[in-house]
Amino acid sequence: MSKTSSAVKNRYNAKAYDRITTLVKKGEKEKIKAHAEKLGKSLNAYMNDLIKEDMSESE
Repeated sequence: MSKTSSAVKNRYNAKAYDRITTLVKKGEKEKIKAHAEKLGKSLNAYMNDLIKEDMSESE
């Protein structure tokens, strides 16, 4: 991937997405990531699905 391609993707992501940072204890990230992979999801998709599910339950 060229620098130009990365720069274009970074600009698009900055316009299209908000970033949320989550802190977990050492070792927990790998456990969560492994669980997400068992479900056939990326870590990001897994977390987004959990948030959407929780928010829909409270509506």
